[in-house]
Formats: sequence, structure tokens, C-alpha cells
Amino acid sequence: MQKKDFFLCGFTGWCLEIIWTGLHSLFTGHFTMMGKTSLLMFPVYGLAAVIRPAYHKLARFPVMIRGVFYSCGIFLVEFLSGSFYRKLHICPWDYSHVPLQYKGVIRLDYAPLWFITGLFFEWLLRQNPRKSS
Repeated sequence: MQKKDFFLCGFTGWCLEIIWTGLHSLFTGHFTMMGKTSLLMFPVYGLAAVIRPAYHKLARFPVMIRGVFYSCGIFLVEFLSGSFYRKLHICPWDYSHVPLQYKGVIRLDYAPLWFITGLFFEWLLRQNPRKSS
């Protein structure tokens, strides 16, 4: 995992979360569409950079298989980071109030979102090839 990929994924994740939370606020009647994120999310999103080396191993598989793989990976990172942040009492999200959640740190109904997000990060990383030395 390269530093450039980590930063690209971290910043992109922040932007996607701001868009997502802004749209969510619109649909809940807050027409300011205020989006938000947390500084703690940057390293979590940055870990999506592992998609580049994973893609090299998964490229021969159909897009549906890769999407499921990425979804599972995102759930794993979300669960591990959420559990770690909860132990420190600094977790920026809490899903304990919604159905289809597990331990308040993952939402199983987000599987389609993580499927699309994983494939988006794959596409993003493929658009930004590594420079050979």
C-alpha cells in the first residue's frame, strides 16, 4: 500500500461521507443538507488503498465477485475500527438504534452501498496508476 493511495482514499472517503450525510439530512427534512465527517475517519477510509493490491489478485474474477469481496472487506475494517474506537470511547458512529446492525458498529443494510463503494475505489485507484521508477 502506497502513501499516495492511502491519502487519495482517505480524502475521497471524507468527501463521500460528507455527500452521504448531506443527502441524508435532506431526506430527513433538513434542507441545509449539512454533511459531516470526523477526522478519525481518514485512516479508516485510507485503508481502502489495499484495494489496489487486492485488485491485481481479483482482476480475473467477475465484477460481482469483486464487489462482494470489497463489501466484506469494508465490513471487516468498519467492525474492527469501530470496535477499537468504541473501546477508546471515541467512535464517531453509532448504529445501535437501527435494525440490521451488529454491536452498533456495522449496518448490514449498507452491504449494497459498500459493494458500490468498493468498486468505486477500485475504479479510482485504477485511474491513478503508480508511476514506475
